[in-house]
Amino acid sequence: MNDSTAAAPSTPRISRTLASWFDASVEPVAAPDDDRIDWLRALPFFAMHIACSAVIWTGVSAFAVVVAVALYLVRMFAVTAFYHRYFAHKTFRASRPVQFLFAAIGCASVQRGPLWWAAHHRNHHRHADTARDLHSPSRGFWWSHMGWFLTRRGFRTDWAAIGDFARFPELRFLDRFDVLAPVLLAVGLYFLGDYLESAAPGLHTNGAQLLTWGFFVSTVVLFHATVTINSLAHRFGRRRFETRDTSRNNGLLALLTLGEGWHNNHHFFPGSVRQGFFWWEFDPTYYTLLVLSWLRVVRDLKPVPAWVLARARR
Repeated sequence: MNDSTAAAPSTPRISRTLASWFDASVEPVAAPDDDRIDWLRALPFFAMHIACSAVIWTGVSAFAVVVAVALYLVRMFAVTAFYHRYFAHKTFRASRPVQFLFAAIGCASVQRGPLWWAAHHRNHHRHADTARDLHSPSRGFWWSHMGWFLTRRGFRTDWAAIGDFARFPELRFLDRFDVLAPVLLAVGLYFLGDYLESAAPGLHTNGAQLLTWGFFVSTVVLFHATVTINSLAHRFGRRRFETRDTSRNNGLLALLTLGEGWHNNHHFFPGSVRQGFFWWEFDPTYYTLLVLSWLRVVRDLKPVPAWVLARARR
């Protein structure tokens, strides 16, 4: 067998992987090594990390940092409130326009589509810390932090787990073309910075700088903060409730993730919109949803039942 013949079987897989960079419906072909990192598919993920080094050339400005922090907070809220508490757990209700808007903002976080995200998370709760939990910390820090996210198995969407929201064609569109929102955000930031360079020189920013800080740096920090809940919140912290998994409450992670660090609370009773069960447990996502409910943007926020609080170890 010559070299060209030997290489031929891999060609469809390569072309399929390249197509999946732009169209998430092109899922990887099943293979015996499904739990190994698909390096070609993961190339944009690593490229985004490398792009952060552009700060060496673009420099920094107060305006660029403010934009980076603002985009971190807005997108983190979309992930914690909607990807997690809404799409995965249905802890409150929202109209179709509202769910679409925040799903699109969530897509801009570059953590894939809302249906993919929620399906994986629902399966995590079903099989937490078992062999069927794709990002179980029992397989090591780096695996639970990001390795699972880059595998062929990790790239697939379990449609059977998310049939309730998969019926909305607009959400399926966002899930299929999850790259669209990040690209629009990145392009918008570049052109905004380019405009401000001449329109508001006192801000000391430009297109490359705003793109680097507002998109690449902000997005990479956002990703790693989000996945600490997988890698660290099952290792470090306090267990208020006895659960069948190793989930823990961690106040520092709650601060970084707008309230997601109260992970043991959440695993004991995932049906509540509130993850900080007590007033001293900082949960900005819940506070923001509460305000949005007063404004009638969302509704029917599910509280923490009294019997759950009665079971808590103070």
